[in-house]
Amino acid sequence: MSAIDVVGQYGTAMAAGDMAALAATFAADAVWHQPGQSPVSGDHIGPDAILAHLGHFMELSGGTFALETESATESGDLVSATVRFRAQRAGRGDLDQHGIDVFRVVGDRIVEVWLISENQQAEDLFWS
Repeated sequence: MSAIDVVGQYGTAMAAGDMAALAATFAADAVWHQPGQSPVSGDHIGPDAILAHLGHFMELSGGTFALETESATESGDLVSATVRFRAQRAGRGDLDQHGIDVFRVVGDRIVEVWLISENQQAEDLFWS
């Protein structure tokens, strides 16, 4: 299976809200690097921690957090995906940004994820 196919499985599971399938796309020691200077920033290690992190977005946004993959390309074990993410939060308004998610895939599992937002300062403010 190609790296882009693995990331495609991740995207399908994320869109469907299938947490078991989502967890299965990550290696046991996968690292999710959440950028910025907010309470959600930092490294999250392992599928359980990554899913808890993603769940925290849903919790903070009252279930409005949504991620849409616009395009993806691969180079060896790296996949770059252009994304749009949105959420609403009481007292914080709306978050609607584009970004780049970079995945490193080994075998048939995601081992590392880096996120780049178009406006990290605005995102930090939203999640703080």
